[in-house]
Amino acid sequence: FYVQVEYHTSRGRIDLVLQTQDYVYIMEFKLNGSADEALAQIREKGYAAPFAKDSRTVYRIGVNFSDELRNIQEVKVETGK
Repeated sequence: FYVQVEYHTSRGRIDLVLQTQDYVYIMEFKLNGSADEALAQIREKGYAAPFAKDSRTVYRIGVNFSDELRNIQEVKVETGK
């Protein structure tokens, strides 16, 4: 595995990128927001663009943490380029 936090792009910083031999996981985290907001940020800022020509499957993952629950509240996943 190759893991990079705050992966810099020309339009912002991806919270976490995890790369394996077959997959790329692009993860955006929110606190007291929503997983939909996190996925929207990935799409709007083009965070998957650096991996567009990559042959691996790309997963976009939005995660919301709740400070009230002190845990993950919601996770949503999208696949594709």
